[in-house]
Amino acid sequence: MAFEYHVAKNGSDHAQGTKQDPFLTINRAASVAVAGDTIIVHEGVYREWVKPKNAGLSEYRRITYQAAEGEKVVIKGSERIQEWEQVEGTVWKVTLPNEFFGDYNPYKEEIFGDWIVYNPGRHLGDVYLNGMSFYEAENREQLYNPEVKTEVLDHWTETIVPVLHPEQTKYVWYATVDEKNTTIYANFHQSNPNEELVEINVRKACFYPDQIGIDYITVRGFEMCQAATPWTPPTADQPGLIGPHWSKGWIIENNIIHDSKCSGISIGKEASTGNNYRTKRKDKPGYQYQLESVFLAKQAGGWSKEKIGSHIIRNNTIYDCGQNGVVGHLGCVFSEIYQNHIYNIGIKREFYGHEIGGIKLHAAIDVQIHNNRIHDCSLGTWLDWQTQGTRVSRNLYYRNSRDLFVEVSSGPYIVDHNILTADYALDNHAQGGAYVNNLIRGKMVHRKMLDRATPYHVPHSTEIAGFAVTYGGDDRFFNNIFIGDETLENVGTAHYNGYTTSLEEYIETVHQQDGDHQAFNAVEQPVYINHNAYLKGAESFEREKEKMEAIFDPNVKITEEGNEVYLSLELPENFETFLGEIQSTTTLERVRIVDAEFENSDGSEVVLSTDFLGNQREEKSVIGPIASLKAGKNYIKVWG
Repeated sequence: MAFEYHVAKNGSDHAQGTKQDPFLTINRAASVAVAGDTIIVHEGVYREWVKPKNAGLSEYRRITYQAAEGEKVVIKGSERIQEWEQVEGTVWKVTLPNEFFGDYNPYKEEIFGDWIVYNPGRHLGDVYLNGMSFYEAENREQLYNPEVKTEVLDHWTETIVPVLHPEQTKYVWYATVDEKNTTIYANFHQSNPNEELVEINVRKACFYPDQIGIDYITVRGFEMCQAATPWTPPTADQPGLIGPHWSKGWIIENNIIHDSKCSGISIGKEASTGNNYRTKRKDKPGYQYQLESVFLAKQAGGWSKEKIGSHIIRNNTIYDCGQNGVVGHLGCVFSEIYQNHIYNIGIKREFYGHEIGGIKLHAAIDVQIHNNRIHDCSLGTWLDWQTQGTRVSRNLYYRNSRDLFVEVSSGPYIVDHNILTADYALDNHAQGGAYVNNLIRGKMVHRKMLDRATPYHVPHSTEIAGFAVTYGGDDRFFNNIFIGDETLENVGTAHYNGYTTSLEEYIETVHQQDGDHQAFNAVEQPVYINHNAYLKGAESFEREKEKMEAIFDPNVKITEEGNEVYLSLELPENFETFLGEIQSTTTLERVRIVDAEFENSDGSEVVLSTDFLGNQREEKSVIGPIASLKAGKNYIKVWG
């Protein structure tokens, strides 16, 4: 029999947990709820790390945690501090005994781990004034003369970019930790911290089991924020502000998630399969330890479709996280991420490493990423290693430093009906991709990776079928609109010039050379490129047979009006006569290395007939992400 437990700020953990006699804490309800039960949390701020103790048993026998309908429930990883003492001018301090933090002191723990590139001594702690996150000063002196930064270096693109909220950069904090006490200093400028809402983060997470295997949990309708989450590379334990911690079948929906020091939602791996050994041991590259983590996950971690992954992340708003909005390695397999609004990820730039993105996944086997709005991120979506059976569809990207990065993977993966508008739209350091019906305004960087082989899998499983380097090519580009700019280079598909155009031609060319694997390194893999439009200086592949080329300026603009977003786009007079066919499993050539077809995650035929707006295409229709595009001016609502 399923029970309904209630939690309220006027409750008691010695109560019965009923609506009339509620518990005080969510963790008290978590300690008694079992499969089929629902926990309803009533309005208020709950300062606790919720650690589910029991698992659901199936999709139909879940444990559900949800905010009461129409009530605002906030779970915070922070504590309010009201004992500030004025030091000098606008700088104040508070001294707390180390016991206040228990066994996890964010003001002692540094940003640490594999693939950290830049960290000038910064820590996991943070200070918030009325919800606004401060910057950590590098020394005491900076407290008294904080610099207002209007521009910073973007490490991804090696360009200077504007700071989104320059006034915020003058709010700084600094901490010292000795054997007994932690002292936090902060410059509050014109505010009195004892009269305002001032909080410091103290907990590693807001909603995250401390055990693995807590399956089939639903988390719905909460606001969660201000957690001192650690750096989460693919070779480490990957806790987020919220996440399933190496389990199966979670649903995280309709939540507001923000101000995680590093990662917001984690669907990643756990510690037993490696925990920052590159940084700790220094004896092998991170690449080698990452390979080992894949095998450890298979051998001892239960990494299979039956036990891990298959999570749903939908309808969440995720913002102001220092590293990732959604992160995962291995534990993300067979999941679906859709209708999320993700923004302001990795833009404080207090630290930098090679694991930052609105969505950053390794081993995204059969993961479906669709209908998300991702903007103002250091990088929109980064799919790294083992991108196989993955589909990125109908997503809106704008104002990111980079929109999409696919790295060292052999496919098959599909990128279709997306809108990508960053100056740096696409990094393709992979092979075996199908790019269909996208709008791509921005440059593309295409690279081979011949110095490191990565695993590929038996289709729709975690079973490892082999390893391969990234030769470059084996890509498909159909029905895309490429838009250049006089300030941009490498827009379009011309970087494939010199590549073969069929598997037969490739095989024939390879076997004209002597040697074995050396010949495969030397000959360019086939590419399948046809029926794309190249506007405003975008350049086409030299052997593309059917294409549209025009100097025409489409004047692409993304406009926000409240929560609605509009695409403004002009197209040439002959645009509506240039019709493309629907691409599917039967039209997309199989990928060479994996020897696998493009198909749905259940193995059925994939048909790319649904446009960005969810409308069905005719057998032949205009190219690009939206089937209703027309010659001349277009102004179309694309979100909201």
